[in-house]
Amino acid sequence: MSDKAKKKGIQLEPHQVIIRPLVTEKGVHRAARNNHYAFEIHPQATKIDVRTAVETLFNVVVDKVMTQNRIGKTRRYRHRAGTTSGWKKAIVKLNAEHRIDFF
Repeated sequence: MSDKAKKKGIQLEPHQVIIRPLVTEKGVHRAARNNHYAFEIHPQATKIDVRTAVETLFNVVVDKVMTQNRIGKTRRYRHRAGTTSGWKKAIVKLNAEHRIDFF
């Protein structure tokens, strides 16, 4: 194997990459109109990991993967301030003839 083909970091299985699908009003609208689906993913997962995980778990063809690091928000409880934990989000665009049914 060449140096470019070797992957650095941890090796994630497909069921470890995707934590849960994000079924929200905005996400359902994106799925109906643009064929985009949102998932909460492992913080160390890459776009290639997400592509292979979605293709193997849902048996679809992925066109594009967009990722976001969502920063935790500041919250107050009584007289103390804290933050919620941050998480990573992936928006996956599928091929035109493929769909995922969450319901």
